[in-house]
Amino acid sequence: MAPTPDWVKQLKPSGPQGHELLAAERAKSDLPVEQLSELLFTKEVLQKKQRILNVLKSEKVFDKSQNYFSGRTDRFEKALARAKKLRNLRVKHNWDLDEYRTATELISEPGPYGLHDSMFLITLREQGTPEQHEVFLKKAKNYEYIGCYAQTELGHGSNVRGLETTATWNSKDKTFTIHSPHLTASKWWIGSLGRTANHAVVMAQLIIAGKSYGPHPFVVQIRDLKTHEPLENAHVGDIGPKFGYNTMDNGFLLFNHYKAPHVSMLARFSKVDPDTNKYARQGSPSLIYGTLTWVRSTIVMQAGSVLARGVTIATRYSAIRRQFQDRDAPQGEKGENPVINYTMVQMRLLPLLAATFALHFTGKAMMDLYSENQKQMNQGNKGREDPNQRGAGPEETQSGSDILADLHATSCGLKALSSTIAAEGLEMCRRTCGGHGYSSFSGIGPWYADYLPTITWEGDNYMLTQQVARYLLKSARSVLANQAPNNDTTRILTDFRSRSEIGCAFDIIGSDSDIVSAFAWRASFLTFEALKHRDEQKKPWNDLLVDFYRLSKAHSQYMVVKNFHSALTAEETRGGIAGETLDVLRKLYRLYALHTLEQEGSEFYVSGACSRNQISLARTNAVMKLLKAIRPHAVRLVDAWAFDDWVLDSSLGRKDGKVYEDMFYRASELNPLNRITVDPYPDSEVLFKRIEGRGEGVRSKL
Repeated sequence: MAPTPDWVKQLKPSGPQGHELLAAERAKSDLPVEQLSELLFTKEVLQKKQRILNVLKSEKVFDKSQNYFSGRTDRFEKALARAKKLRNLRVKHNWDLDEYRTATELISEPGPYGLHDSMFLITLREQGTPEQHEVFLKKAKNYEYIGCYAQTELGHGSNVRGLETTATWNSKDKTFTIHSPHLTASKWWIGSLGRTANHAVVMAQLIIAGKSYGPHPFVVQIRDLKTHEPLENAHVGDIGPKFGYNTMDNGFLLFNHYKAPHVSMLARFSKVDPDTNKYARQGSPSLIYGTLTWVRSTIVMQAGSVLARGVTIATRYSAIRRQFQDRDAPQGEKGENPVINYTMVQMRLLPLLAATFALHFTGKAMMDLYSENQKQMNQGNKGREDPNQRGAGPEETQSGSDILADLHATSCGLKALSSTIAAEGLEMCRRTCGGHGYSSFSGIGPWYADYLPTITWEGDNYMLTQQVARYLLKSARSVLANQAPNNDTTRILTDFRSRSEIGCAFDIIGSDSDIVSAFAWRASFLTFEALKHRDEQKKPWNDLLVDFYRLSKAHSQYMVVKNFHSALTAEETRGGIAGETLDVLRKLYRLYALHTLEQEGSEFYVSGACSRNQISLARTNAVMKLLKAIRPHAVRLVDAWAFDDWVLDSSLGRKDGKVYEDMFYRASELNPLNRITVDPYPDSEVLFKRIEGRGEGVRSKL
C-alpha cells in the first residue's frame, strides 16, 4: 500500500472538532479535577505515577504502537523484553515494591514475571521458614529463581481439597515424590509457568505412610538454571492462546515420580519431621490462607480503577460521538445529538461512573481491614486452638470464628461482587461506544479480555459466595445464641432481630444514612431466611446455593454502599474538598445506591426494607433526576481518575478528543497488514506478492 497521501492527512472530521466538544463539556462543570484526583490518590501518589510514567515513556521497549497488531508469539516476546527492562529499571532507579507495582500497572498488560512478583514471592515469604528463606527466597528476590504458584489443575480449580497431584514422603532417603497420577492432575492455567518459570510452588496432597494430610505447598525446580530446559520427569509448557491475557505464558505441568528434597515442603505452619517421619502443625494454620486473602483484597482495591478506564473512554467518546437529532431540541440545536445526551446512554454509563468511586472507596476500606488484621495476627493472636476442628465440608456449625473469619468472608464477597461489576461494566462501556467499541483501538475490548479471568481466578465468583454464606450463617447463630455483637456483621444482624417484630421505616429518598440501613436490613433478612431453611427446615446445602448467592451479593452490596457513605462522611473527605464537589460525590453515592436498590427491588420489598412506592419513586424519579444532575460533570469526573493517554492506549478515550484522527492514523499508517500486497486470484498459488520493506519477489505461496 502506498504511503498515506498528504491530501488525506489534511482532512479533518466534519462538524465541531473533538477537542472543541470536550472543552465545551468541561466548561459545563466547575469541579476541581486536581483536587478530586488528590482525594482519590493523594498528591504524593499522583506525583510518583507521573515520575515513573516519564521513565517508561522514555524507553523504546515500552512503545505501544504495535500492541493491537501483534500475534501471540510476538506479544509474548515483547512482554518478556518489557519485564526484563522493568526489572532493570527497578534496580537502576532503586524503586521500592510500591513503585515497581505502580510501573507494572502503568504498562497495563500481564507480564511473564507476574506470578513470580506476586504469588511466588508472597508464598515463600509467608509460608516459608527462616531456613527456606535462605534457600529459596533470597535467590527468588534476585531473580535467580523465577517462580509461579501451581495450584489449579486440569480437573480441579476451586476445589483445592480435590487436587490430584501427590507428594509422598519417603522415610528412607528423606525426600518427597511429586507425582501426577492422572492427566487431570496436570497443573493448568498457571501464570508464568509456560515458558518463564524455573521453579514452582506446587500444591500437592501430602501422603505419609499411606495417609493423606491434604494439600500442602512444595517448592519444586522444574527447569535447568542454565539451559532453561525442563528437568527429567517434569513435563511443562504453555497451554496456548486464550480469550485474552496473551502476554502471559499460562502453563501446564506434569510430574512422573519426581524426587524433591525435604526442604521443598514450606514448613512455617506444618512439617514432616525427618527423624520421626511424623506430621506436625505449628503456629496458626489460618495464616495459610493469608496469601489468597491479600490477593482478593487487592482485586477489590483495583476494581474501581479497572472499571474507570472503560468509563473514561466511553464517557469522553459519548461526548464527541453524535448520532441522530433530538426532535424536541430548540430550533437552534437541531444538529446531530451527542449520544451522552440520550438518557438511555446515561442510564447505562453514569451508574458505572458512580460505581468506580464506590468500588474505589470500598477497596481502600478493604485494604485497611486487611492491614489491621495482619497487625493483630503479628501481635500474637494464635487463632483457633484445634486446627482439625474444620471438616472437609463447606459449612461450619460452631458460632466461634477465626481471626481471619470476618476478613475472609469480606474479601470473598467483595472480590466476587467488585470483579463482576468491573467486568460486566467494561463490556457495557464497550457497547455504549457503538460500532467503534468493537475495534481494538477503542482500548476497551483488549482490556476487558485481559481482566475477564479475574471473575474466575482466586476463587470462582459463584463458588466464593458459599464462603460468605457460611460465615453469615455462623454469625446469625451467634446472634440467636444471644452473644454480644463483636463486629459490623453481628451488629446489623442483632439490630434486625431486635426490630423484626416492629419492622422498619427507612427514608431512602430523603436520607443518605437510611439507604445504608435499608441495605443492612435486606442483607440481615436474607441471612435469617437462609438460616431458617438450613437449620429448621433441614434443606440440603446444594438446594440453597442460589439463595446463598443472593445472600452474598446482598451483604456485599451493603458493604459497598456503607463504605461509600462512610468515605463521604469522613472528616478527611469533608475537610479536603469543597462543598460543591462533595455534593456531586453525594449524588454519585445516591445514584449508585438507588440504582442498585431499584435493580434488586423485589428483595428490598419482600424484606420490608422499602415499600413498593419507594422503589417506584427511586426508579422513576430519584435516579432520573440524579442522571440529569450528574450529566454536566461527567467528563470532569472521569478526568479526575488521571489516566494518561499512553496508559489508556485508546483512540476513543483521548483526552484531547482527537478520536477520528487517531483511529485513521492507526489504521492507515501503523497497520502492518497494509504493507502487504496480496494476490487475490484463486488460480494463482501466490498469496503475498510483496511485503513493504522486505524487497521485491514472491513472499508467500500455497
